[in-house]
Amino acid sequence: MPSLFPSSSILQDAFSSHQPFRQTKAEYLKSSSHRDRFAAWSAVDDVKSKAGSLSTEAQKELSKASQTAQAKAGTIELYSGKYYAACTFGGLVACGLTHTAVTPLDLVKCRRQVDSKLYKGNFEAWGKIGRAEGIRGIFTGWGPTAYGYSAQGAFKYGGYEFFKKFYSDLAGEEMAYRYKTWLYLTASASAEAIADVALCPFEAVKVRMQTTIPPFATSTFNGISVITGKEGTSGLYKGLYPLWGRQIPYTMMKFASFETIVEAIYGYLPGKKSDYGRGAQTGVSFAGGYLAGILCAIVSHPADVMVSKLNAQRQPGEAFGAAMGRIYKDSK
Repeated sequence: MPSLFPSSSILQDAFSSHQPFRQTKAEYLKSSSHRDRFAAWSAVDDVKSKAGSLSTEAQKELSKASQTAQAKAGTIELYSGKYYAACTFGGLVACGLTHTAVTPLDLVKCRRQVDSKLYKGNFEAWGKIGRAEGIRGIFTGWGPTAYGYSAQGAFKYGGYEFFKKFYSDLAGEEMAYRYKTWLYLTASASAEAIADVALCPFEAVKVRMQTTIPPFATSTFNGISVITGKEGTSGLYKGLYPLWGRQIPYTMMKFASFETIVEAIYGYLPGKKSDYGRGAQTGVSFAGGYLAGILCAIVSHPADVMVSKLNAQRQPGEAFGAAMGRIYKDSK
């Protein structure tokens, strides 16, 4: 009589490891029903891997090409001797040329600061000067302007980069970054204080040439000779304090606002500064410089008036404080 229960051999065959529900993971992946699917997935992964490798290689090649181009262009290592020399020369050329180019404006400004009733406006002034002295008269003072502001620009821009690095090293990287605006202000003030010592003798000659009609001297060095002959060397530096009062706030505002404005512009634009070409970077610098210049003029104008009046009206041997008090009283 057959048994009602399955034999042990039947149970073993039913639940053996060869059945699909008892397959291991390795056996399952090797089964013919799934081999094609996983092969397709593997092919996609291979394509992604190759694409990533190609992208990495392309970036390396681009970086090499950029480095090669920069090397050919002659890059300058930051804060090296060559870097400071480039900044000094750049400041010399930039300040010398730009200040000399606007001599006609400066001439009218100085004369109106000394005597506000002399001219009603720029065009009236140029017309009167041109009829009386010719075109050359409109550029009165260009010589000391070129000499003085070339020297000042060299010390200002070269000194600013030097002091910026110097104070950064003193403060440490973290503190320098945290208080970078104060760093810009301190570095610019230090550089300008030195630059004004070079500018002051030429500024004294320039202002006197522009505010005396006819000019008291025929050339820059003739003017220096006339002043030192009457007042000694100190006559060339009697306007140093008001010059510091004009130029140091001016330069502090210039560099601090310029750096901040340029950073803000690049922060607004997509990408980094290095992503843009020289033309675009020059445009950003021009915009930053223009806006910074407006702020500088507002800050420095009162002291600028006093510089003109002191150089033109200060009497020989008169103390600085007494001269300022008298000029201020007379201008009311």
